[in-house]
Amino acid sequence: MTELLKISLPDGSVREVPRGSTPADIAAAIGPGLAKAAIAARVDGELRDLTRPFDGDASLALVTSRDEADALELARHDYAHILAEAVQSLFPGTQITFGPATDDGFYYDVKAPENREPFSMDDLPAIEEEMRRLIRADKPLRREVWSREDLIAKWAGEGETFKAEWAKELPEGEELTVYWSGNDWLDMCRGPHLPSTGKLDPDAFKLMRVAGAYWRGDQNNAQLTRIYGTGWLNKKQLNAHLTRLEEAAKRDHRKLGREMDLFHLQEEAHGSVFWHPKGYRIWRELESYMRRKMDGGGYREIKTPQLMDVRQWTQSGHWGKYAQNMFAVPDIVPDVDEESGVASPKVADDAAWMAIKPMNCPAHVMVFKQGITSYRDLPIRLGEMGCCHRNEPHGALHGLMRVRQFTQDDAHIFCTESQVVAEVQAFIALADSVYRDFGFTYDIKLALRPEKRFGSEADWDKAEQELRDALTANGLEWEELPGEGAFYAPKLEWHLTDAIGRTWQVGTIQSDRVLPERLDANYIGEDGEKHRPVMLHRAIFGSYERFIGILIEHFAGKLPTWLAPVQAVVATIVSDADGYAHDVEAQLKAAGIRVETDTRNEKINYKVREHSLAKVPHLLVVGKREAEEGTVAVRTLGAEHQKVMSLDEAIALLKREGTPPDLITENAQ
Repeated sequence: MTELLKISLPDGSVREVPRGSTPADIAAAIGPGLAKAAIAARVDGELRDLTRPFDGDASLALVTSRDEADALELARHDYAHILAEAVQSLFPGTQITFGPATDDGFYYDVKAPENREPFSMDDLPAIEEEMRRLIRADKPLRREVWSREDLIAKWAGEGETFKAEWAKELPEGEELTVYWSGNDWLDMCRGPHLPSTGKLDPDAFKLMRVAGAYWRGDQNNAQLTRIYGTGWLNKKQLNAHLTRLEEAAKRDHRKLGREMDLFHLQEEAHGSVFWHPKGYRIWRELESYMRRKMDGGGYREIKTPQLMDVRQWTQSGHWGKYAQNMFAVPDIVPDVDEESGVASPKVADDAAWMAIKPMNCPAHVMVFKQGITSYRDLPIRLGEMGCCHRNEPHGALHGLMRVRQFTQDDAHIFCTESQVVAEVQAFIALADSVYRDFGFTYDIKLALRPEKRFGSEADWDKAEQELRDALTANGLEWEELPGEGAFYAPKLEWHLTDAIGRTWQVGTIQSDRVLPERLDANYIGEDGEKHRPVMLHRAIFGSYERFIGILIEHFAGKLPTWLAPVQAVVATIVSDADGYAHDVEAQLKAAGIRVETDTRNEKINYKVREHSLAKVPHLLVVGKREAEEGTVAVRTLGAEHQKVMSLDEAIALLKREGTPPDLITENAQ
């Protein structure tokens, strides 16, 4: 008698099917429309191939292209495999390594045949066309389980040395999965995949670029070529993505930073920023804004050392977790040559190793521990515009977005357990007010305990639930991210959405019981005994460098007037108006407006173009008529037409737009 399996469907029904049945069989039994639309299945929550037989009784949810997240992941994985097959089809002797899906596409690392140069951009059109041929061929994608030994023999026999090396390092006796494309090409892969190549849209992908890569990421190994592509479910999605990329290139903060004369980077200070006067003006305005917000929230600002003894970082646990990303500094003594008198640095025999701080938390605990703290003093909110350093790899650095030296709008709240939820609620409200002032929308995510962590399970249970309770009390929705918390605490993350739909993880608050324990922080409770405080780590901007980079790209350089380094330029049409221009400048400065004057002997159209490129919000054009009438012609950045108004009206406009949002009174709004 055939064994029957019970398969539970999302509508609550249960179907009995013979052992050996697949999700595709159930889709076909439900109806031809679903059989055609189904592309994969979730079996007991696991994403699987449509044609993979059930292992036993299970729950089943069929996946279609409407399940966009799953569909995109599958499609991009398939595009990567088809890329590898296409390269080997066009260039016999090419060795393949690995090719995963990425956030917006896929890549594959390959080694060109010995008789040709590494692949280049010139090869991409032909590879794309071959990929389209393979897609249109509608080749079935079929899963098989192989033994480790058979797979090693297969790869070694075909000269696939990289694949063979990887297979040899897998545990002996382990069964491995491969996927056939048709009957003539296979790759080692965990899967899952779509049922066939024809499920992909041949016009929904594009190969973007090539780059150098090393086998297994080690520069001592063979150099490979990494071919990048972007892949989508349909051509409309692809075109929208390419448009976003084009817009992102126009908004690139590195490009705009040069055009607006805000900052520069150079090798002599790799990963650190040289702020120019205009760029640092943006910084100062942000810093003043954040100080007002923190003062209003009851924070007290402190300043802590850059260098601390490595023993302190060992005690906190950071040395064990982050040592590779920290800069360590030994005590240096001068070694003076007796003959020449020339001194050279020497590490003292009894040198104490110091570390430049990568974060501010241990130093804030040290401030908290000074003196005796009563429960009546809590919560204590300590804030710092803290400069930190992290030894980021050279290849990971990216303009203002990823640097080695950065300054955080950092703060730590020391409170009792009963105060945690209220403090997190207050922070949620504070963060919301900040992001709304800059015009951002956001999603909140809760990052839960990682596999490797400090602290008891009971403390993690409590900390995670406190964050949930605060979100619920504020009426907010959130997404949970299992395993993505810090090693010492779960955290809430704010993911901002910018003007072209990209997301940026910026703010965070973490509920930490580990660091107070490791660094022996105490307060005296109502019972007269010592108790551990809970330590809330929090930031809103994250780092000033990255937040400024995000703002530049979000606004495409057209910063709000209150943030613009130069809020207005008075530009003359004729030299006869120079005197009036300087008078206008003086009155604007007296009103607190950041203004410059352009009296150069250049045509006004040239001046307009130049100051527009510099993203100056308002250009006040003056000529003979304006000088006689006491008016200005205001050209607002991005507006089609200029407006002639009295100088008093212009000053009122600039003062209104130049007022930071937190200082605008209700009447002014």
